[in-house]
Amino acid sequence: MPLVWVTGNAGAGKSAVCALLKERGELAVDADNEGYHHWADRTTGEVVIDPPDPVPAGWLDRFGWRISRAKVEALAARTAGGVAFFCGCPENHEDVRDLFDLVICLVIDEDTLRHRLLTRTSNSFGKHPEELAAALADNAYLHPGATIVDATRPLPEVADAILTAARLPRDGNAGSRDWKANSRD
Repeated sequence: MPLVWVTGNAGAGKSAVCALLKERGELAVDADNEGYHHWADRTTGEVVIDPPDPVPAGWLDRFGWRISRAKVEALAARTAGGVAFFCGCPENHEDVRDLFDLVICLVIDEDTLRHRLLTRTSNSFGKHPEELAAALADNAYLHPGATIVDATRPLPEVADAILTAARLPRDGNAGSRDWKANSRD
């Protein structure tokens, strides 16, 4: 059964929708808060144990938010017979993309992104000017072949769209890992 990747820019609502999916009884993982992601030096690959908060000027040029393939493989093994939702957005997405049956990309406009990052209480990323600038620069982020969901809608509607997309057959094979066609919600 499908392993569904719910991705999108910082502030798109990945953690919020993950929490709602869990409340609805779905197997959902918040990659940011459940140990799937880590900061790493892009040159050496060295993991940053205690990243600065907020990040100093230039820090985001050297370090990236990375994902552990082994942890995603373990999650994929746990999904046998059901649907699992992996909610997160690492920069090394190409290292794990083949593990997912479906990618759903949450999209928001710049005003919504700015408001969410500056007012959220779940984490501080985006409140510092350098972080906010990086998030705004990445806001056009889309995964080729992803199902696009407008995440400016109310959270229950976003979750409904994700659940609907996850349960639709894709090319007659729910397990298909075909990324060629884009679909829009």
